[in-house]
Amino acid sequence: MSTIKEYLSADHERCDGLFASMEDAVAKDMGSAKEAFEKFAYETERHFQMEERVMFLEFEQKTGMTQGPTAMMKHEHAQMRNLLKEMAVAIESKDKNKFFGNSETFMILMQQHNMKEEQMLYTMAQQHLSAESGRIVDMMQSMVVDQT
Repeated sequence: MSTIKEYLSADHERCDGLFASMEDAVAKDMGSAKEAFEKFAYETERHFQMEERVMFLEFEQKTGMTQGPTAMMKHEHAQMRNLLKEMAVAIESKDKNKFFGNSETFMILMQQHNMKEEQMLYTMAQQHLSAESGRIVDMMQSMVVDQT
């Protein structure tokens, strides 16, 4: 069984790999990059929802902190979702410059965001939720993305 921190940190690494594959696909052939983009966007949204619908909710209920670190992470998720929308528009219009401008901004935001989560929030969550860690990881693993 992995801890909350181990599970979500490993998922960050997996999403990082998908990001690199997506950028490689766009650099090679913008016309055939849509599938790589859609996989990255889907898996990134799944990660956000695992956090927002499971881990953040459990953390907030346990600690009573609803305007603390989880609120900031949700705000950053919203920023990254907007960048993903812009990247999708660039893919559809085959605009490499627009795509890479947005993907560079996304990458910087994602790296900073992941570092904050891994160094601060996941550690705090593990401290507060260690007794429920197995149940929470199981819930996150079974997540289906809500496309609404």
